[in-house]
Amino acid sequence: MRFLCFVIFIMFFAHFLIAQDQKVVVILVDGIPYDVIKKVKTPNLDKLAKSGGLAKAYVGGEKGGVSESPTISAVGYNSMLTGTWANKHNVWGNGIENPNYNYPTFFKVVRDLQPEFKLGIFSTWEDNRTKLLGENLIETDDLTLDYKFDGYENDTLAFPHDKNKIYIKNIDELVTTKAVETIKAHSPDLSWIYLEYTDDVGHKHGDSPEFYASVESIDRLIGNVYEIIKYREKKFKENWLIIVTTDHGRDAETGKNHGGQSERERETWIATNKKPQNKRFNDGLAIVDIFPSICKFLSIEIPKYIKENLDGVSFF
Repeated sequence: MRFLCFVIFIMFFAHFLIAQDQKVVVILVDGIPYDVIKKVKTPNLDKLAKSGGLAKAYVGGEKGGVSESPTISAVGYNSMLTGTWANKHNVWGNGIENPNYNYPTFFKVVRDLQPEFKLGIFSTWEDNRTKLLGENLIETDDLTLDYKFDGYENDTLAFPHDKNKIYIKNIDELVTTKAVETIKAHSPDLSWIYLEYTDDVGHKHGDSPEFYASVESIDRLIGNVYEIIKYREKKFKENWLIIVTTDHGRDAETGKNHGGQSERERETWIATNKKPQNKRFNDGLAIVDIFPSICKFLSIEIPKYIKENLDGVSFF
C-alpha cells in the first residue's frame, strides 16, 4: 500500500512539474498607435487579450527629462529588450551606432541564469539579432541563440524589393511561419517575433484604409502564433506567456511620421494572454515593463546590479 501511494505521489509530482513548464513569446508589430489598435478589427488579438488584457502604454521615456527617448523603431525595440530608456542603452536611432551592452537584454539575462533554455528570434530585420541582441559579440559574452530566422530582407533574389514594400509583407509571413514551425516542433523557452510591414504602410499612406488593412493582416499572423501556442499548451501541458506590443505611435496630423514627443507618437499598447496581477498594467504601463515581467513569469531572479538600473516594473 505504501509503495502504491509513493508511485501515485511521484506521478502527481511529475505531472505538476510538466504543468509548470513556463515559456514566453514576445511579438512586436511595428508602428501601430493605440487608437488604431482599438479601431481596427483585430479578432485574434482581441481573443488573446480576453484571456489576459490589453492596455495603453507609452514609449519615449520621461518627456522633457533625462530619459526622453526618440519614438523611433530601434530605440523602442531596445527599450523593450533592456528595460531601460535611451539615456542608458544608448540606441538613439535605427543606425544603432554604439549600443551600451552594459545594460543587458532579457535574452542575455536568461541565457546567463538559465543556460539550458532555448532561445529564438524570428525577425524581418536582421539588426535586431546582430546589433541589438548582440549575438556573437565579445560585449555580450558571445551570446548565441538556438533558433534564428532573419536577414531575408538582404536576399533580393528571393524577395525583390518593390516600392510598395510587398516583399516586407512576404517576409513577415515567412518569419511567422518559421516561428510557428519552430514552436510546434521545438518549443523554445523564450522567443521574439518581429513584424515590420505595418510601419512601412504607415509611412507611405498614413492613417488610411491601406494602413488599417495592414493591421488586419498582421492580426492574422498573431492568430497563427496564438493557435500553435494553444496547441502546445493542450498537448504538452506547457504554460505560455504571450506579449504583443508595438514600438511607437504616429503623428496626429497624417499618421505617416514618428520620432517626436507628441502624445500620439508616444502612446502605444501592450496585450497579454495572462491576467496581470498588479495595478501597473492599467496605470503608467510602459514598454520597459516587459523585461521585468518576462523575468517574473519565468521565475528569473534578476541580479541586483541589473535590477537597480531597470526603468521598468513588472506588471505581474
